[in-house]
Amino acid sequence: MAGGAGTGGRRQMALVGFMQAGNATVYAGSWRHPATEHGFLSAGYYQRLGQVLEQGCFDLMFFDDRLAMPGIYAGSVSEAVRWGARPVKLDLSLVLGVLAASTRHIGLGATYSTTYYAPFHVARTFATLDHLSGGRAAWNVVTSVNDSEAQNFGLDQHLPHDARYDRADEFLEATLGLWDTWEDDALVLDRATGVFAHPDKVHELGHRGEWFNVRGPLTVPRSPQGRPVLLQAGSSGRGRDFAARWAELIFTGDPDVEIARAHYEDQKERIAQRGRDPDAVKMLPMAYTVVGESRAHAEEREQLFLHELVHPMASLTLLSELMNYDFSSMTLDSPITDDLIESVSGIRGLVQNIRRHIGGETVTVGDLAGHRATLLQGPRFVGTGSEVADQMTAWFESDACDGFVIAATHSPGAYEDVVRLVVPELQRRGLFRDRYAGCTLRENLGLTRPATAVAGDRG
Repeated sequence: MAGGAGTGGRRQMALVGFMQAGNATVYAGSWRHPATEHGFLSAGYYQRLGQVLEQGCFDLMFFDDRLAMPGIYAGSVSEAVRWGARPVKLDLSLVLGVLAASTRHIGLGATYSTTYYAPFHVARTFATLDHLSGGRAAWNVVTSVNDSEAQNFGLDQHLPHDARYDRADEFLEATLGLWDTWEDDALVLDRATGVFAHPDKVHELGHRGEWFNVRGPLTVPRSPQGRPVLLQAGSSGRGRDFAARWAELIFTGDPDVEIARAHYEDQKERIAQRGRDPDAVKMLPMAYTVVGESRAHAEEREQLFLHELVHPMASLTLLSELMNYDFSSMTLDSPITDDLIESVSGIRGLVQNIRRHIGGETVTVGDLAGHRATLLQGPRFVGTGSEVADQMTAWFESDACDGFVIAATHSPGAYEDVVRLVVPELQRRGLFRDRYAGCTLRENLGLTRPATAVAGDRG
């Protein structure tokens, strides 16, 4: 079943696991859940997660990352540390190395910033991962979100929103150019003649731009996928244009199906305007699944997540991080205004989506923080395995998405529930694979392996 198509050519979902290499999932209260395992500082914890998702034939597991503790609220990391608001973030290159050795089929992705890394470093990291995993690497491209990250890299403030995307466009040009500096047949490895590789098939890049000068070539030969799969999650207007140009998987934060349909239509049109095939780019909203053996059991679990696990201060701390704005000077009743959203340099598009979804004449700081804390920046599917599959199917078959990025309310149990109770339902309906189609992530996603650009045709 290649190319995302099932029996008889029926379109199939892509499923991605949304990971955190730290103390909590994207849901800040997950570390308090009685079934959460606190093994986040051990290799075995991540090995188990990879094996669970691979058992469920997930396309990919990718790891979110931030390059600082949440420290915007009141100018301090104290509340993040006190309440476990995701203060722990491990080095993803090592985590993915562990997973490359302990899994065989599932794609392996990591978040790397175009604002605080260099193209050569990112190109080499992901080309290496692609080789060592047998062609399963993916890069989640981000521009980073806040001043705390800037201050860990010798700067006082984060770059303005549009400047970050200007830099990111050039970053991608240079990185993709580096991945093309080795032609596919450059290696010779001829012991008899002593020729290791063809010099005329390994090229300097010679990139000179506004943000970067990169000589090249890359020190890693062309990888199994040609280049790693590119993910991107920008939802502002500039972010959507960036995704239309570069992304192969687009990770969205649409809180209801109507917003998702509009986003889907808009993004696919932007992709077509770029001269790319919209059907070759998959849009995947982040979704939370609360699965139970019965509907009542699932709803009981949902109430635990909603009311008992996230401390209000953790919510405000993470809201400040997300928007790169210190909310400590505002009360929970303070309104979220258009001027406020335009003034922040954080994730504008996601906040705008949540604000539209909440509705009403006035949306307050408390509304926004609570909405994010209780997992409604994406859809929340609640019920038995069959009922959750029904809800996912309704989104998938109504031109709202091409699959889902599954985020966990607790770990690893939330993923185990999906694999045990939901995936078999989707498979029975012909909406999801029951085995991997190929050896590489591109093959399993139905994505074309890109040809090598010759030296004079890059850019």
